Amino acid sequence: MLRMYWKMFAARYLNEKGQGMVEYGLILALVAVGCILAFTNLGTAIGGKLTDATTELNK
Repeated sequence: MLRMYWKMFAARYLNEKGQGMVEYGLILALVAVGCILAFTNLGTAIGGKLTDATTELNK
């Protein structure tokens, strides 16, 4: 009886078939967050430069 429960436990929780996909998903999420942060900072910097240029042209 205990052997049957162990086999059911092992089949359910010791299976590593989907582990690679989960790792790729986590890496993709980390890269996406990094890109979002970088593009946000880049957009803010570009906006500041355009504001400076507009101010200088209006003088």
